[in-house]
Amino acid sequence: MKRNTKRKDFNKFTKASTHKRRAREEMKRALIRELEAIGVGHESCVIGGGDIPRKRGGKDAFSHSYARGVFSTAKGGYGFVTPENDVSKHANQPERDVFIPADKTYGAIDGDLVECTYRIYRGYTGSEKTEGRVTKILQIGRQNVIGTLVRDDIRTRGKRAHTKWYVLPDDSKVSVKPIVADTLGAREGDKVSVKLLRGPGFGNAPQGEITAVFGNSASRVANYEAILADCEIPAEFSREELEEAERVAGLPIDSDRIRYTGAPVFTIDGEGAKDLDDAISLRRVKSGWYLGVHIADVSEYVGEKTALDRCVMRRGTSVYFTDKVVPMLPPVLSNGACSLNPGEDKCTLSAMITLNSDGEIRSLKLVPSVIRSRVRGVYSEVNSLFSGEATREIREKYREVYPSLVKMRELYSVLCERSKQRGMLELELPESEIILDEDGEPRDVLPRERGIAERMIEQFMLVANEAVATFLLSRGIPCVYRVHEPPPEDRLRDFVTYIHNLGFDTSHISMEKCSPSELSALICAAEGRGLSEAVSYSMLRSMSKAYYSERPGSHFGLSIEHYCHFTSPIRRLSDLATHRIIHKVLLDGAPSARYSSYAARAARAASDCEERALAAERRIEDLYKTIYMSHHIGDEYSARVNSVQSFGLFATLENTCEGLVPLSTLPGYFIYDEKNSSLRSSSLVLRVGDRITVRVEEADVSRGRVGFSIVL
Repeated sequence: MKRNTKRKDFNKFTKASTHKRRAREEMKRALIRELEAIGVGHESCVIGGGDIPRKRGGKDAFSHSYARGVFSTAKGGYGFVTPENDVSKHANQPERDVFIPADKTYGAIDGDLVECTYRIYRGYTGSEKTEGRVTKILQIGRQNVIGTLVRDDIRTRGKRAHTKWYVLPDDSKVSVKPIVADTLGAREGDKVSVKLLRGPGFGNAPQGEITAVFGNSASRVANYEAILADCEIPAEFSREELEEAERVAGLPIDSDRIRYTGAPVFTIDGEGAKDLDDAISLRRVKSGWYLGVHIADVSEYVGEKTALDRCVMRRGTSVYFTDKVVPMLPPVLSNGACSLNPGEDKCTLSAMITLNSDGEIRSLKLVPSVIRSRVRGVYSEVNSLFSGEATREIREKYREVYPSLVKMRELYSVLCERSKQRGMLELELPESEIILDEDGEPRDVLPRERGIAERMIEQFMLVANEAVATFLLSRGIPCVYRVHEPPPEDRLRDFVTYIHNLGFDTSHISMEKCSPSELSALICAAEGRGLSEAVSYSMLRSMSKAYYSERPGSHFGLSIEHYCHFTSPIRRLSDLATHRIIHKVLLDGAPSARYSSYAARAARAASDCEERALAAERRIEDLYKTIYMSHHIGDEYSARVNSVQSFGLFATLENTCEGLVPLSTLPGYFIYDEKNSSLRSSSLVLRVGDRITVRVEEADVSRGRVGFSIVL
């Protein structure tokens, strides 16, 4: 009797489950029909976090082929192989990346060189899809992983329990969890660095060897130190470097230098800046302007083939974080001997630039000089002078240089108009200002305001950098150029499609030879619709990366034909290298060929170091924002949708903090409409630029990520 009752209950449960499943499938089909009726296809759509079944294999599949290339991982564990075009000899060599499902990666990690098999098949719409599986790892691309140590107590019937330790990587692109035998004293939940033991004999699940323990993964200090280690940012100077810096900092100023005695010279920087490497002067002349950009002459202190020279080549750049700076040079130089502190004689390399009344560069003279800054200017104080809100103390501080400031503001307006006319891109990307408490913990996050003073100094530095690059090129003198190539055609095409689907007119954009002015017009149009931030982010992703090179090249973003970095030698290798070349070749007459190879070495090192520094700065900022948001779980905020993806949408708060709203948290069934950058259900459409209300659901400090949910 009991058995029959159980059977009836089971049948009842099975029928209910079947009805529910059928109802769910019918709801999906109805939603697809509804969206197809308004022109939204479902071939690349996602419903409720799962893929819509699509036809594979059979008559629509081609035969398997082989390729090799670099493997890159996505957040979902799946990845893509970018084929090497000159390797495969098969007829079906793909022209696009090969999609690798999560269960067919063969343990490959982001950056590995792999071999894969793949097939090309047709989807519902007739478009070709490429999918494969990794069959061999040819070359390991990643040696170390940062993550959290996790303990797993395994109990097997009839056997003693044993403990397995593994590391949960911070980087979502690393899909494997390396197993470690020796914890090196680390506790469960600690942030650690692991050297991956990969290769023959280790199998697909890599073993790991802990090399550093940073502390509790929820703490700010542990995550801070882990990021520095992961990005290979050297925090300490060697004894030899410090001793050499102390020695050269005490050297007297060369008497052969020319003492600058023209218009008042002074610096303008942020309030907390200590490495002041640029000062300015300005004089009105009959033909236009005579602008002096006086740069700290660091090459006077960093000699060739010295410990400091090797230090600069290894570090490449200063790295600026919320609460500290990891300087390129020891502080006795960066904050002391080289810094253009007021009331002190300092060695400088002065770029004396003649501009006509329209702000065009007419001539340049480079002079090894000695200056004495009159005032240590601060952006916020100068902005208050320009706005008429300065206090009596501030007006008194700037009394001597105020006439120069008035002229500088006038020249800034001229230069700003010239930049607009040539089409310089000004992306509307908000910067963050993180306020810390006495213990170094984030107390508030605010959007950073950039006033006229900041933009004015930026324009003056742009003029100096352009003038120096053009001058050196015209004389055949080596230089470390800053090059920014036009966006690749495939990425530009994707961006234009995205913008067109948002409702913008893109008929004026040329795919073959796009100009900065064409893209600038889009940003202006987006600003009028409240979409400037979303459009700027998308445009930035379509851009090529700027880099340093010994070969001259244009700068697309600035719309400048020849450009270099000359104005920040205290904090950038590229600028210091250009200073050294000017001294040795232009002023001392050394052969150009000798310094051409030096320019190439400096350019490569500067590009590599810049990439590491930018990654570290971005991750530290995300860390502080996540810590701040962790104190606001459950709070509700107004936000704007900045990006829509198949797995959810990213929304940015007014304080610049960003978070993900996962697709799985949205109510009902949603389809990802890639063409129109939206998530759609039968009753709700979420698009880029929409204003929404979100609730803070989680803040993963260890990974620097914030999770939101939508409040309807």
